[in-house]
Amino acid sequence: MKTWRNASLALSAAAVLALTTACGQEKGDTAPAGSVGAAAPAGAPAENGAGYGSGSGYGSGAGSGGQAAAAKPAGQLAVWDSKELGKVVTDSEGLTLYRFDKDTPNPPKSNCEGDCAKAWPVVAADGAKPPAGVDASLMGEVTRADGTKQLTIDGWPMYRYAKDTKPGETKGQGVGGTWFAAAPDGKKAALGGDEGAAEDEGAAEEAKPAGEGAAEEQDGGGAPADLAGLSVRKDPKLGEVVVDKNGMTVYRFEKDSAWPMKTACTGECLEKWPVVAPVDKNDTEGINLKGYTVFNRPDGIKQQTIDCWPLYTFAGDKKPGDTNGQGVGGTWFAISPAGKMVGASK
Repeated sequence: MKTWRNASLALSAAAVLALTTACGQEKGDTAPAGSVGAAAPAGAPAENGAGYGSGSGYGSGAGSGGQAAAAKPAGQLAVWDSKELGKVVTDSEGLTLYRFDKDTPNPPKSNCEGDCAKAWPVVAADGAKPPAGVDASLMGEVTRADGTKQLTIDGWPMYRYAKDTKPGETKGQGVGGTWFAAAPDGKKAALGGDEGAAEDEGAAEEAKPAGEGAAEEQDGGGAPADLAGLSVRKDPKLGEVVVDKNGMTVYRFEKDSAWPMKTACTGECLEKWPVVAPVDKNDTEGINLKGYTVFNRPDGIKQQTIDCWPLYTFAGDKKPGDTNGQGVGGTWFAISPAGKMVGASK
């Protein structure tokens, strides 16, 4: 059974405040070297993770300072078949085009400005031509705040990734849990088909989400239907571990801190270890709700915690039941329902 709580708004707010204080998300916290927790003092230079390096889920890739480059036209678009992602849209130079979950397609709106646009250069609409066999009516444009006309596909604004330097690269895929290569129909190339269509209905997702439904035990293979946002799976080697709604293993980073709550995974780290977005308590099963609160990261991403420890998934896990992140670097571990690191040395 899922945990159902009925409380007044006042009590809920008080509970959140109590958890936030207990986990150490207080004004004035100072993060130790190498970690990120509270805002840097006035006048201090932005460090990796404190600025656009991982801010708002847009990842890293462009140097700090200066202004975003002028939008570059896409020219004749093309479609290539990626073994991992399926059909992916590229510009005339073969560079992958991406879409941002924090944008909106209806009406089209870009939420990637400033430093974000340095890491994710805007694709200009001028001169863009649809790929052969693709419905030209899906292509459009949106006028950005600076007056630039940005290419859209099915309403989604298009970007390149600064770290993609040659044709066929998809280094931006999954960055921050919010950036994905674009399919010819504007949906996420990683999803495709009916799943991609369902994913795009309504507002764009803020981060890698966890869904609804009752959890059921699984031992690898496809993801069971109707998993809760966070639930428990019995792993044959690790025992009980927490999984998200897709059945993907959830991890903790030993270099993070719970008291006070801080993160040491920023910038490029988030490309390999996407954060787990907030999951309502009512959408959990078998999870210890002690210290179950949302971490408002200084990079703008909201991250779910258990026992005040920030939660992540691993980009190297390709299917439900994978635990490829277990023990990576001696610092990453799957977590138990109580939020403890499974298999970590005492």
